[in-house]
Amino acid sequence: MIRHPLSQGVSQFNELLNRKSKLILYAFDLLWLNGEDLRQLPLVERKNRLDALIRSADCKPIMYAQHIEREGKRFFEEICARDLEGIVAKRKLSIYKNDGHGWLKIRNRSYTQAEGRHELLTRK
Repeated sequence: MIRHPLSQGVSQFNELLNRKSKLILYAFDLLWLNGEDLRQLPLVERKNRLDALIRSADCKPIMYAQHIEREGKRFFEEICARDLEGIVAKRKLSIYKNDGHGWLKIRNRSYTQAEGRHELLTRK
C-alpha cells in the first residue's frame, strides 16, 4: 500500500495523537455567527456563510471543508483509494438537527489509521 504524506492532504493520525504535527481544523458547518442562530437555515446557506467567514479571517489553521453535490459514490471511492477515514453526507437544503438525523457518516472500512482514533480526544 502507498502511504501518502501529509503534504498531499492526508492527515497522519499517529502524529496528531503524539502531538508531532500542527493541527488543522476543517470546518464543515456554521451553527451560530455573531449571536445569530443559523440552525434553521439550509446547509448550503450555512456553508456559504462559513466559507466567507474563513476567507475574511485568513486564519491558516482553519480550512473550509468543501462539499461535493454529485458523484458521491465516485467521491467515496477516491477517499478510500487515498486511505482517508470516510465522508459525511448531508442534504444541502436540510436544517441543522441535534438528533443526529439529517446526516450520515460513511466510513472507509479499510482505513489503515482507524485503530486508536478515540484516543485523540481522551488522551492528555
